[in-house]
Amino acid sequence: MPAHRCKTDRMQPVEPPVEPHGAGHAQVGADHPARVAAVVLTGGGGTRLGGTAKHALEVGGRTLLERALDALTERVEDVVVVGPEVPTRRPVLFTREEPPGGGPAAGLVAGIGTLERLRGRLPDRVVALAVDMPLVTPATIDRLLAALDAPGPDPDRPPEAAVLVDAEGHRQPLCAVYRAAALLAAVPGARHSTYGLPMRRLLFGLRLVEVPAREGEAADVDTWEDLRDLRERVAPPPPEA
Repeated sequence: MPAHRCKTDRMQPVEPPVEPHGAGHAQVGADHPARVAAVVLTGGGGTRLGGTAKHALEVGGRTLLERALDALTERVEDVVVVGPEVPTRRPVLFTREEPPGGGPAAGLVAGIGTLERLRGRLPDRVVALAVDMPLVTPATIDRLLAALDAPGPDPDRPPEAAVLVDAEGHRQPLCAVYRAAALLAAVPGARHSTYGLPMRRLLFGLRLVEVPAREGEAADVDTWEDLRDLRERVAPPPPEA
């Protein structure tokens, strides 16, 4: 499938509805809120990677951005990428937090705002995925969605987030599924004042369910050594005949 560019939402003060471009994207109706949407955060240039844009790095013959988009299960109806606009195979919207460089929490809130304007209302659940976790797969996202939807001990207080947890017990808030309304309610102050807000501050107070990572799913790319190790683990696909 040829790559294409999608419309960029520039987060102007007057915010009209936005619409993704790209062949094969279902027609969006304002009377049909997305049940599951996604925000992919590409981040800035990795400081420990000499400022290299992570989304353009390749593992197994695909860029980290394409791997992240491929990890989104078919249940994901709308996708926003927070970061610079680049060609993608999957129809997406691009946006940036304002001002840029505000951190992952600011980017996530900006992405959810774009999703809200896309259909005129918030999606029910939002997948948050960092671009630098190339071993996340659709099965990972399906497990997170299932954990969020599973009945908890108190039916009147269902989980508000399902978060991947690595082998050392560290939560990965950028590989998680959130109830969008609950996540935005956790933002202190106004949505536009999220610059530098720590992700852990958004998690504070949310009812969480932890989902253990499998087979290195939580591995990320922070250094050139990380990238080399992942490239050794993930062979590129064989060339087409």
